[in-house]
Amino acid sequence: MLRVVCLLLGSALLCGHGAFCRRVVSGQKVCFADVKHPCYKMAYFHELSSRVSFQEARLACESEGGVLLSLENEAEQKLIESMLQNLTKPGTGISDGDFWIGLWRNGDAQTSGACPDLYQWSDGSSSQYRNWYTDEPSCGSEKCVVMYHQPTANPGLGGPYLYQWNDDRCNMKHNYICKYEPEISPTDPMEKPYLTNQPADTHENVVVTEAGILPNLIYVIIPTIPLLLLILVAFGTCCFQMLHRRKARRQFVKDSTPLSSDKGRTKTSPNQSTLWISKSTRKESGMEV
Repeated sequence: MLRVVCLLLGSALLCGHGAFCRRVVSGQKVCFADVKHPCYKMAYFHELSSRVSFQEARLACESEGGVLLSLENEAEQKLIESMLQNLTKPGTGISDGDFWIGLWRNGDAQTSGACPDLYQWSDGSSSQYRNWYTDEPSCGSEKCVVMYHQPTANPGLGGPYLYQWNDDRCNMKHNYICKYEPEISPTDPMEKPYLTNQPADTHENVVVTEAGILPNLIYVIIPTIPLLLLILVAFGTCCFQMLHRRKARRQFVKDSTPLSSDKGRTKTSPNQSTLWISKSTRKESGMEV
Protein backbone atom coordinates (compact mmCIF):
# COMPACT_ATOMS: atom_id res chain seq x y z
CA MET A 1 0.00 0.00 0.00
CA LEU A 2 2.84 2.37 0.84
CA ARG A 3 4.44 1.72 -2.55
CA VAL A 4 1.15 2.50 -4.31
CA VAL A 5 0.86 5.81 -2.45
CA CYS A 6 4.46 6.69 -3.31
CA LEU A 7 3.91 5.97 -7.00
CA LEU A 8 0.75 8.06 -7.08
CA LEU A 9 2.60 10.89 -5.34
CA GLY A 10 5.41 10.62 -7.88
CA SER A 11 2.90 10.87 -10.69
CA ALA A 12 1.32 13.96 -9.17
CA LEU A 13 4.70 15.60 -8.61
CA LEU A 14 5.79 14.83 -12.14
CA CYS A 15 2.93 16.46 -13.99
CA GLY A 16 0.47 17.77 -11.43
CA HIS A 17 -0.91 21.25 -11.90
CA GLY A 18 1.28 23.79 -10.14
CA ALA A 19 3.70 21.14 -8.90
CA PHE A 20 7.31 20.46 -9.80
CA CYS A 21 7.30 19.51 -13.47
CA ARG A 22 10.46 18.83 -15.39
CA ARG A 23 10.12 17.78 -18.99
CA VAL A 24 10.52 14.10 -19.76
CA VAL A 25 12.99 13.82 -22.62
CA SER A 26 13.13 10.94 -25.06
CA GLY A 27 16.14 8.74 -24.44
CA GLN A 28 16.87 10.27 -21.02
CA LYS A 29 16.55 8.44 -17.71
CA VAL A 30 13.95 9.81 -15.28
CA CYS A 31 14.55 9.10 -11.58
CA PHE A 32 13.03 10.06 -8.25
CA ALA A 33 15.01 11.26 -5.26
CA ASP A 34 14.08 8.38 -2.98
CA VAL A 35 14.61 4.65 -2.71
CA LYS A 36 10.99 3.75 -3.44
CA HIS A 37 10.75 4.64 -7.14
CA PRO A 38 12.56 2.86 -9.96
CA CYS A 39 14.04 4.92 -12.79
CA TYR A 40 12.51 4.87 -16.25
CA LYS A 41 13.47 5.78 -19.80
CA MET A 42 11.09 6.51 -22.67
CA ALA A 43 12.82 5.76 -25.97
CA TYR A 44 10.85 7.40 -28.76
CA PHE A 45 11.91 7.50 -32.44
CA HIS A 46 10.37 9.82 -35.03
CA GLU A 47 11.54 7.70 -37.95
CA LEU A 48 9.84 4.33 -38.31
CA SER A 49 13.08 2.86 -39.63
CA SER A 50 14.78 3.67 -36.30
CA ARG A 51 12.29 1.74 -34.17
CA VAL A 52 13.20 -1.70 -32.90
CA SER A 53 11.84 -5.20 -32.40
CA PHE A 54 10.95 -6.65 -28.99
CA GLN A 55 14.25 -8.48 -28.66
CA GLU A 56 16.26 -5.41 -29.75
CA ALA A 57 14.43 -3.28 -27.19
CA ARG A 58 15.07 -5.86 -24.49
CA LEU A 59 18.80 -5.98 -25.28
CA ALA A 60 19.01 -2.17 -25.42
CA CYS A 61 17.61 -1.88 -21.88
CA GLU A 62 19.82 -4.66 -20.53
CA SER A 63 22.95 -3.13 -22.09
CA GLU A 64 22.37 -0.07 -19.87
CA GLY A 65 21.77 -2.06 -16.70
CA GLY A 66 17.98 -2.04 -16.93
CA VAL A 67 15.13 -4.23 -18.12
CA LEU A 68 12.21 -3.82 -20.46
CA LEU A 69 9.36 -2.29 -18.45
CA SER A 70 7.38 -4.47 -16.04
CA LEU A 71 4.35 -3.02 -14.25
CA GLU A 72 3.44 -4.05 -10.72
CA ASN A 73 0.09 -2.33 -10.27
CA GLU A 74 -2.28 0.35 -11.51
CA ALA A 75 -0.38 3.09 -9.68
CA GLU A 76 2.78 2.34 -11.68
CA GLN A 77 0.70 2.19 -14.86
CA LYS A 78 -0.65 5.70 -14.09
CA LEU A 79 2.87 6.96 -13.43
CA ILE A 80 4.03 5.74 -16.85
CA GLU A 81 0.96 7.33 -18.45
CA SER A 82 1.86 10.64 -16.79
CA MET A 83 5.39 10.42 -18.16
CA LEU A 84 4.14 9.68 -21.66
CA GLN A 85 1.72 12.60 -21.45
CA ASN A 86 4.57 14.83 -20.33
CA LEU A 87 6.80 13.51 -23.13
CA THR A 88 4.14 14.09 -25.79
CA LYS A 89 3.04 17.61 -24.85
CA PRO A 90 1.85 19.75 -27.79
CA GLY A 91 4.70 21.15 -29.79
CA THR A 92 7.14 18.29 -29.20
CA GLY A 93 6.41 16.67 -32.56
CA ILE A 94 5.75 13.28 -30.98
CA SER A 95 2.80 11.48 -32.50
CA ASP A 96 1.62 7.90 -32.94
CA GLY A 97 3.98 5.16 -31.89
CA ASP A 98 3.39 2.22 -29.54
CA PHE A 99 5.92 1.30 -26.82
CA TRP A 100 7.26 -2.16 -26.11
CA ILE A 101 6.89 -3.32 -22.50
CA GLY A 102 8.44 -6.45 -20.99
CA LEU A 103 5.37 -8.72 -21.15
CA TRP A 104 5.51 -11.61 -23.61
CA ARG A 105 4.41 -15.17 -24.25
CA ASN A 106 7.25 -17.63 -24.49
CA GLY A 107 6.69 -19.88 -27.49
CA ASP A 108 8.51 -22.73 -25.78
CA ALA A 109 6.12 -22.72 -22.84
CA GLN A 110 3.16 -24.37 -24.47
CA THR A 111 1.07 -25.36 -21.49
CA SER A 112 -2.59 -25.93 -21.05
CA GLY A 113 -4.71 -22.98 -20.01
CA ALA A 114 -6.12 -19.79 -21.43
CA CYS A 115 -3.85 -17.76 -23.67
CA PRO A 116 -3.81 -14.59 -21.45
CA ASP A 117 -2.48 -16.69 -18.57
CA LEU A 118 0.63 -17.66 -20.56
CA TYR A 119 2.08 -14.15 -20.66
CA GLN A 120 4.99 -13.42 -18.35
CA TRP A 121 7.40 -10.57 -17.63
CA SER A 122 10.82 -10.78 -19.27
CA ASP A 123 12.55 -9.58 -16.07
CA GLY A 124 11.06 -12.45 -14.04
CA SER A 125 8.54 -10.27 -12.21
CA SER A 126 5.62 -12.17 -10.68
CA SER A 127 3.19 -9.26 -11.08
CA GLN A 128 -0.26 -10.34 -12.21
CA TYR A 129 -1.36 -6.81 -13.12
CA ARG A 130 -2.72 -6.48 -16.67
CA ASN A 131 -4.18 -3.59 -18.64
CA TRP A 132 -5.35 -5.24 -21.87
CA TYR A 133 -7.33 -3.32 -24.46
CA THR A 134 -10.78 -4.72 -25.19
CA ASP A 135 -10.64 -8.12 -26.95
CA GLU A 136 -6.88 -8.41 -26.33
CA PRO A 137 -4.70 -10.43 -26.28
CA SER A 138 -5.50 -11.96 -29.64
CA CYS A 139 -2.77 -14.62 -29.20
CA GLY A 140 -1.83 -16.66 -32.27
CA SER A 141 1.49 -15.47 -33.66
CA GLU A 142 1.35 -12.26 -31.61
CA LYS A 143 3.46 -13.03 -28.54
CA CYS A 144 4.98 -9.70 -27.45
CA VAL A 145 3.14 -6.80 -25.81
CA VAL A 146 3.08 -3.07 -26.52
CA MET A 147 1.49 -0.18 -24.69
CA TYR A 148 -0.76 1.64 -27.13
CA HIS A 149 0.15 5.20 -28.05
CA GLN A 150 -1.95 6.25 -31.05
CA PRO A 151 -3.49 9.64 -30.14
CA THR A 152 -4.54 10.40 -33.73
CA ALA A 153 -6.36 7.08 -34.28
CA ASN A 154 -10.14 6.96 -34.08
CA PRO A 155 -11.34 5.31 -30.85
CA GLY A 156 -12.27 1.64 -31.03
CA LEU A 157 -14.52 -0.55 -28.92
CA GLY A 158 -12.30 0.01 -25.90
CA GLY A 159 -11.97 3.75 -26.39
CA PRO A 160 -8.85 5.64 -27.57
CA TYR A 161 -5.77 3.59 -28.31
CA LEU A 162 -3.80 5.13 -25.46
CA TYR A 163 -1.87 3.28 -22.75
CA GLN A 164 -3.82 0.00 -22.87
CA TRP A 165 -1.91 -3.13 -23.85
CA ASN A 166 -1.95 -5.10 -27.07
CA ASP A 167 -0.08 -8.21 -28.13
CA ASP A 168 1.84 -7.89 -31.39
CA ARG A 169 4.32 -9.84 -33.47
CA CYS A 170 7.72 -9.70 -31.80
CA ASN A 171 9.50 -8.62 -34.99
CA MET A 172 7.39 -5.48 -35.41
CA LYS A 173 9.17 -2.13 -34.94
CA HIS A 174 8.16 0.06 -32.01
CA ASN A 175 9.47 2.46 -29.37
CA TYR A 176 10.21 1.04 -25.93
CA ILE A 177 10.34 1.80 -22.18
CA CYS A 178 13.17 0.71 -19.88
CA LYS A 179 13.10 0.31 -16.11
CA TYR A 180 16.09 0.62 -13.73
CA GLU A 181 16.90 0.26 -10.05
CA PRO A 182 16.37 3.45 -7.97
CA GLU A 183 19.13 6.06 -7.98
CA ILE A 184 19.67 8.64 -5.25
CA SER A 185 20.67 12.23 -5.98
CA PRO A 186 21.86 13.83 -2.70
CA THR A 187 21.28 17.36 -3.95
CA ASP A 188 17.66 16.94 -5.04
CA PRO A 189 14.60 17.40 -2.78
CA MET A 190 12.81 14.25 -1.72
CA GLU A 191 10.00 12.88 -3.84
CA LYS A 192 10.89 15.04 -6.84
CA PRO A 193 11.83 13.51 -10.17
CA TYR A 194 15.13 14.37 -11.77
CA LEU A 195 16.81 13.47 -15.03
CA THR A 196 20.07 11.63 -15.20
CA ASN A 197 22.32 10.69 -18.11
CA GLN A 198 22.13 12.25 -21.54
CA PRO A 199 19.99 10.98 -24.40
CA ALA A 200 21.76 7.98 -25.84
CA ASP A 201 23.80 8.66 -28.98
CA THR A 202 22.20 5.64 -30.62
CA HIS A 203 18.76 7.24 -30.48
CA GLU A 204 18.18 9.01 -33.73
CA ASN A 205 15.81 11.97 -33.86
CA VAL A 206 15.74 12.25 -30.10
CA VAL A 207 13.32 14.90 -28.95
CA VAL A 208 15.17 17.85 -27.46
CA THR A 209 13.28 19.84 -24.86
CA GLU A 210 14.18 22.06 -21.96
CA ALA A 211 15.65 19.92 -19.20
CA GLY A 212 16.99 22.32 -16.67
CA ILE A 213 19.55 24.16 -18.86
CA LEU A 214 18.90 27.54 -17.24
CA PRO A 215 19.23 26.26 -13.66
CA ASN A 216 22.47 24.52 -14.58
CA LEU A 217 23.86 27.75 -16.01
CA ILE A 218 22.88 29.58 -12.84
CA TYR A 219 24.72 27.04 -10.70
CA VAL A 220 27.83 27.61 -12.81
CA ILE A 221 27.65 31.41 -12.96
CA ILE A 222 26.83 32.22 -9.31
CA PRO A 223 30.05 30.72 -7.82
CA THR A 224 32.14 32.68 -10.35
CA ILE A 225 30.70 36.09 -9.38
CA PRO A 226 33.28 36.78 -6.58
CA LEU A 227 36.11 35.87 -8.96
CA LEU A 228 34.70 38.16 -11.65
CA LEU A 229 34.40 41.00 -9.14
CA LEU A 230 38.00 40.46 -8.02
CA ILE A 231 39.18 40.55 -11.62
CA LEU A 232 37.22 43.77 -12.25
CA VAL A 233 38.69 45.44 -9.13
CA ALA A 234 42.22 44.44 -10.09
CA PHE A 235 41.70 45.65 -13.65
CA GLY A 236 40.24 48.95 -12.44
CA THR A 237 43.14 49.47 -10.03
CA CYS A 238 45.70 48.85 -12.76
CA CYS A 239 43.93 51.28 -15.09
CA PHE A 240 43.76 53.94 -12.35
CA GLN A 241 47.47 53.61 -11.58
CA MET A 242 48.41 53.81 -15.25
CA LEU A 243 46.30 56.95 -15.74
CA HIS A 244 47.75 58.53 -12.57
CA ARG A 245 51.32 57.87 -13.67
CA ARG A 246 50.64 59.19 -17.15
CA LYS A 247 49.12 62.37 -15.70
CA ALA A 248 52.06 62.86 -13.35
CA ARG A 249 54.54 62.38 -16.20
CA ARG A 250 52.76 64.97 -18.31
CA GLN A 251 52.71 67.45 -15.41
CA PHE A 252 56.43 66.92 -14.84
CA VAL A 253 57.23 67.58 -18.49
CA LYS A 254 55.03 70.67 -18.47
CA ASP A 255 56.66 72.09 -15.34
CA SER A 256 60.23 71.41 -16.45
CA THR A 257 59.99 72.87 -19.97
CA PRO A 258 60.03 76.65 -19.02
CA LEU A 259 62.94 76.10 -16.61
CA SER A 260 65.09 74.70 -19.36
CA SER A 261 64.22 77.62 -21.61
CA ASP A 262 65.22 80.22 -19.03
CA LYS A 263 68.42 78.45 -18.34
CA GLY A 264 69.22 78.57 -22.00
CA ARG A 265 68.55 82.26 -22.10
CA THR A 266 70.59 83.19 -19.00
CA LYS A 267 73.57 81.05 -19.68
CA THR A 268 76.58 83.21 -20.25
CA SER A 269 78.75 82.83 -23.26
CA PRO A 270 82.50 82.67 -23.02
CA ASN A 271 82.72 86.32 -24.12
CA GLN A 272 80.13 87.44 -21.61
CA SER A 273 81.89 85.66 -18.77
CA THR A 274 84.78 88.19 -19.00
CA LEU A 275 82.66 91.33 -18.97
CA TRP A 276 83.79 92.07 -15.43
CA ILE A 277 87.39 92.61 -16.67
CA SER A 278 87.95 96.17 -17.67
CA LYS A 279 89.03 96.57 -21.26
CA SER A 280 90.80 99.84 -20.61
CA THR A 281 94.45 99.71 -19.72
CA ARG A 282 94.98 100.72 -16.18
CA LYS A 283 97.75 103.15 -15.80
CA GLU A 284 100.12 102.43 -13.06
CA SER A 285 102.20 105.01 -11.42
CA GLY A 286 105.73 105.19 -12.65
CA MET A 287 104.97 103.62 -16.02
CA GLU A 288 104.98 105.47 -19.24
CA VAL A 289 103.71 104.33 -22.55
